[in-house]
Amino acid sequence: MLSVSLEEAVNQLSEVNVRPTVEKDKPLNEMAAVSARTFSVEETQKFAAAVNDPARMATAYAGVVGADDGGNNIVIRGNAPNGLLWRMEGVEIPNPNHFSGLGTAGGGISILSAQLLANSDFLTGAFPAEYGNALSGVFDLRLRRGNNTKREYTVQAGVLGLDLAAEGPIAKGYTGSFLVNYRYSTLGLISKLGADIGTGDRVFQDLSFNVYLPTKKAGAFTLFGFGGLSSSKINALTDSTKWEYEFDRYNDDFRSNTGAAGLTHTMPFGRKTMLKTVLLVSGYENKYRTERLESSSNYLATERDNASYQTQKRILSSTLTYKPNAQHTFRTGLIGTQLRYDLTQRSWEAEEQQMLTRVRVSDRTSTLQAFGQWNYRLSEQVTMNAGVHYLHLTLNGTSALEPRGSIRWGFAPNQSLSFGYGLHSQLQNPATYFVLPASQSSDTPSPTNRNLGFSRSHHYVLAYDRRLNSRADGPPLRLKVETYYQWLFDIPVSADKRDAFAITNSFSGSADRNLANNGHGRNYGLELTLEQFLHHGLYFLVSSSLYNSEYQGSDGVWRNTRWNGRHAQSLLVGKEWTNGSNVFGLNLKLSYYGGYRDTPIDLAESKRLSQTEYIDNQSFTEQLPDYFRPDIRLSWKKNKLRSTRTLSLDLQNAVNRQNVYGRSFDTSSGTIKTFYGTGLIPVLSYRVAF
Repeated sequence: MLSVSLEEAVNQLSEVNVRPTVEKDKPLNEMAAVSARTFSVEETQKFAAAVNDPARMATAYAGVVGADDGGNNIVIRGNAPNGLLWRMEGVEIPNPNHFSGLGTAGGGISILSAQLLANSDFLTGAFPAEYGNALSGVFDLRLRRGNNTKREYTVQAGVLGLDLAAEGPIAKGYTGSFLVNYRYSTLGLISKLGADIGTGDRVFQDLSFNVYLPTKKAGAFTLFGFGGLSSSKINALTDSTKWEYEFDRYNDDFRSNTGAAGLTHTMPFGRKTMLKTVLLVSGYENKYRTERLESSSNYLATERDNASYQTQKRILSSTLTYKPNAQHTFRTGLIGTQLRYDLTQRSWEAEEQQMLTRVRVSDRTSTLQAFGQWNYRLSEQVTMNAGVHYLHLTLNGTSALEPRGSIRWGFAPNQSLSFGYGLHSQLQNPATYFVLPASQSSDTPSPTNRNLGFSRSHHYVLAYDRRLNSRADGPPLRLKVETYYQWLFDIPVSADKRDAFAITNSFSGSADRNLANNGHGRNYGLELTLEQFLHHGLYFLVSSSLYNSEYQGSDGVWRNTRWNGRHAQSLLVGKEWTNGSNVFGLNLKLSYYGGYRDTPIDLAESKRLSQTEYIDNQSFTEQLPDYFRPDIRLSWKKNKLRSTRTLSLDLQNAVNRQNVYGRSFDTSSGTIKTFYGTGLIPVLSYRVAF
């Protein structure tokens, strides 16, 4: 026996980064062959002005543009922002954003913490069969597990809020782990200290968590969820000499609360079969009240809007995946959802000069979804996906059977062609089903839209993908070109008159009128992406889109949709420099796209009714000026033996450009005024992980 003694040497070594090999040019879901990509938490933390928000990050991708500066709503290939589906751990979740409205898919600030997210998928068309109740896009979010060997903590303070995160093993010798994050808004903290933060305040807080509980024989359980509370209050100016705009004389009180908690169970049966079951309970509450100061003498406040929306969902989802060999993968599932609504909405009627009840209901319903899909690798070069999705709404018995399919052909080394097709359907905003008739002479009027069907769309996508180089020591340079055509049908439009209204031009998909599924729409375009994934500290993403988005109202006239900007370009580039334990980062994002459409204002009618009135037969004939915004992110990271510190500064709209947001009639001056998006916003943040 030979004994060898070793004497330790004390040396400070440079950091070692251990990274998994991730094919970021391919989605995690192998059933998605077109219009899909993976995104990582690392990207949300690096991208300029993304501020750890998946939706804001996605605006760098081809075919995706922001709907407005003040929030993270996104427009995908000319579709309305509410056509987006959010999923977490394989099941639909409520809109995970603060300051959100009923039926919307975005808001002001993301509730979800980047601390919890793992690599996830983002899809923009022709989705595989497992995705239902969506027309424009899907965020398929996955959660990472906490460290199961040691405790770790993260503290982050910045302009947006104070974040506290913790993760670690649940018990010694057990492979389970926990991960939890809490955040409170910075403005809320300042307000609590008694400081004056202006005429209005926006306060929010959120909590998100993921607990992994494996067993030896009964599979693995995961307890996950998130919750967010947000409120905004603006007080009217009680000095009429300071009323520059109409909204200066309004009191606004807005509250939006969202939460979801889920339990997953994953059970393998041998090496070829996996069953995943998810039970999710979620709730959403939205309340707002608006008052207008009517007189400059006594400042009497009269109510203009008053709404209270409450929805609850219980979802049970079960998915079975069977992979008999390397060539075939089968996946099938059932999703049952129970929904409960408690909705009330009253608003000002200018013609009658009084408040009218638009929505009043306390009801429940349910949906059933089922799907089956097959992935078949005919050879190393050819892969086929085929499936079908079924959606049923018990409220009115509406059903939809939706075929889906795609094929990918690798016809040459590092090159491929793909084609995908999907028929997709989406429920309407809950409040839209229960709109009361304009004539409310009855004591118990019946909703006008209870029998409204789904909005539907055919998606066709043709894609060309090429790796321009192949590196053994890093990711490739990728070129991707996609062309698409979407035919929308059964779109809700006015039922009792011929006009230009269509629900596709709404942020939330809501309308206080009698509707029928008689509208149509079409979106088509060409997208180009050139992308270098992070390599030696450098990455870039160049995307360009040319598209057209049109619709047809009940009058049968084809018009531009509100979202038809015709073109969109984005440049995203970043570089990191390492100097010992210091890492310096510079990230730039340039966004340039065509302005959205607007409708001319009828000045005479607006003066008569003291509110903005539009010329209906000229809907969306005006185009706002082109939109341009540069964003810059500067960062410094210090790696120490037991901690990592990061200081970052995001400059949103770094040149303070005045992008036109829209126009409206101002009753104070009797003129039409132009409103602009947000100017320069610095977002400073300091993060310590230990």
